[in-house]
Amino acid sequence: MRRLLLLLFGLAAGSTILRAAPASISLPAVNGSTGGSLGLPLQIVVSMTLLVLLPAAVMCITPFLRIIVVLHFLRQALGTQTAPSNQVLIGLAMFLSMLIMQPVAMDIYNRAWEPMDQGKLTASQAFDEGSKPLKTFLARYVREKDVKLFVDISKSPAPRNADDLGLQVLIPAYILSELKAGFQIGVLLFLPFLVIDLVVASVTLSVGMIQLPPIMISAPFKILLFVLVDGWTLVIGSLVKSFY
Repeated sequence: MRRLLLLLFGLAAGSTILRAAPASISLPAVNGSTGGSLGLPLQIVVSMTLLVLLPAAVMCITPFLRIIVVLHFLRQALGTQTAPSNQVLIGLAMFLSMLIMQPVAMDIYNRAWEPMDQGKLTASQAFDEGSKPLKTFLARYVREKDVKLFVDISKSPAPRNADDLGLQVLIPAYILSELKAGFQIGVLLFLPFLVIDLVVASVTLSVGMIQLPPIMISAPFKILLFVLVDGWTLVIGSLVKSFY
């Protein structure tokens, strides 16, 4: 978990970290000898394993989760099926997450990764320092009810403040809180389009157009309404502003 978080925000920081990364992968010796490190093949295996887990970490501890849930609901509300495609929605959510997380990533880089790369901090100390900005970000959006749930599940002592919460509590609580926020926003997005569907369905039934699916008639009206109100700017702007 420690190296996964450090790798996550190290990669987001820039090319400077990428140049320093091969020299910074240093692990304790396998046989308990001092001053040694793992061989290059094993370092590559460890690095590739962390890279496989990297997408899951990005989706769970960044705004990506809320954004992709809202965009999915928006596409369903518009009734466009596969437009925009999944690749477009994921790319948009990823870049918006990078924009929002940039200050947090730079803070972690300056406080943890750079001192560890210079030999001023050990990996354990760098993890403790780097987790502080992440904890601050996560604690800002978690609900007290979710925190209490995972404190009880993990049988952790009751925290006096947000600084006492560990990542094993904050991360799942953040995921639940973001899922709830995403579903709440999705419901609000559905309401105006649902009204259009109901009106179109009522009109088609009243004129006897029973065999024609109402969704085929309402879809152009929903898309037209969304374009006229500049819906993409409103939705994306509101999503980004919700994290500030």
